[in-house]
Amino acid sequence: MEIDRALEQIDEIYGHLERTEVYRGYRPVPVAISGVIAVVAGVLQPHVVGTGASLAYVGYWSTVAAVCAALIIGEIVFECVTSRSAVFRRTTLRVLCQFLPSLAAGAVVTLALARHDDGLVALLPGLWALIFGIGILASRPFLPRAIGWVGLLYFVGGCALLALPESSTSPWSMATVFGAGQFLAALVLHRNLERRDDGATEEVGREHR
Repeated sequence: MEIDRALEQIDEIYGHLERTEVYRGYRPVPVAISGVIAVVAGVLQPHVVGTGASLAYVGYWSTVAAVCAALIIGEIVFECVTSRSAVFRRTTLRVLCQFLPSLAAGAVVTLALARHDDGLVALLPGLWALIFGIGILASRPFLPRAIGWVGLLYFVGGCALLALPESSTSPWSMATVFGAGQFLAALVLHRNLERRDDGATEEVGREHR
């Protein structure tokens, strides 16, 4: 019985740490690189698939999204595997479980609308941005508070693209919304890491006094 109680207390401690500690598995550099990839993809879009809504457009941006997701998630998985912290690994799993449903929803919506005519395909950029923003907001309890502004940017950008479907598939629509969103996310993550490093430096200074 005492062992069971001890295990319950350990679980409670882990849960408390997960709720109070900001998750730092998302690194600013891969996130910023994904923003660069979005901008470059926008520049190359007219030369690769043109500017109209088509299956080629869907395949092009789905590939870009898959590359960016692999870059960011691959970094997270690597850090999780190499980390010795059980709290970090548990928190990583919880954060991914918060965000991955939005990616799955985006894939389902993409497959569903891509089967229909080009008019519905034009709605995809706005839906992608909305769903991605919802995923970020769902992960906000584990991330720096300012990440909420990133989710809001995607949400507003998605609404704007849905309101103007005739221009949603232009090269700069996706590049602007996702490029700006990822750059802002990278900035928020970078500033959070700076504050953490400053706090650690101050703590070391106090210990040496």
